[in-house]
Amino acid sequence: MAKFSLYSEESNRSPLSRLWRNFKANHLALVGLWMFIGLTLLAMTAPLLAPYGIDQQHSDALLLPPSWHDEGDVHFILGTDDLGRDVLSRLMNGATYTFGLSIIAALMTTIIGVILGTLAGINRGFKSSILNHLLDITLAIPSLLLAIIIIAILGPGLLNTVWAIILALLPQHIHSVRNLVVEELNKDYVGAYRLDGANKVHILFKGVFPNIYEHIVVIFTLALSTAILDIAALGFLKLGAQPPTTEWGAMLAENLGLIYIAPWTVGLPGALLFLSVLATNLVGDGLRNALQARKAT
Repeated sequence: MAKFSLYSEESNRSPLSRLWRNFKANHLALVGLWMFIGLTLLAMTAPLLAPYGIDQQHSDALLLPPSWHDEGDVHFILGTDDLGRDVLSRLMNGATYTFGLSIIAALMTTIIGVILGTLAGINRGFKSSILNHLLDITLAIPSLLLAIIIIAILGPGLLNTVWAIILALLPQHIHSVRNLVVEELNKDYVGAYRLDGANKVHILFKGVFPNIYEHIVVIFTLALSTAILDIAALGFLKLGAQPPTTEWGAMLAENLGLIYIAPWTVGLPGALLFLSVLATNLVGDGLRNALQARKAT
């Protein structure tokens, strides 16, 4: 009787509540989620919370180490660079560019990818075959290399970087969503919908999308981690954000010559990039494991 009660309670749970229960059982995924939320809030509020302006120079505080160092100053918690600019303020503002723009790029890529992938999945024939071959060719090119090619056409700059990331990640999204849609359309319940006279729109919104939206969230998190690395890499190569923009990759390139005399100017942006990608991957892995656990039950 107790087993039946537990089974009934489990069956009455909504898909989202079961997904959250499985997700929070993974402690690393929860840590990644809190890190992700913290970085998102920082990207949204950094211009308001930063103690100094990103270009505000302090001529009497050049290359100060972090405040916990013997030569540090409490007014500059993470030290200053060779121009006397506060590293903490620049890192905080950099979150808006590196992490915030990565979210925008991944979100736009996901939306466009879902639309085009769905259209590719519901249409069959010659056009669909041509699209599949084009996707296969594009997927053979790494996303960063494809982004560099697009930047070479559009020109360097932060806005062009975002468009380059979107276009570079789009083929993978279209391919993944198309496969998900085709897999769902081949299931028995879709045949039942068709026998009841349902049209394609009804089948998509009542049958297909409710069964694949969790996978789309996982695809989004994986795209986000790639977008973070690609935006930083383009900034480091001086193809993306240009000085004095405080994008973390551009900060790495700008301060690379100071690595031996002021390692905090290079190590701190690198550490934030590492934590951003780590948090995103932990959330993505947690969602994937939670989806697998939900299917098993």
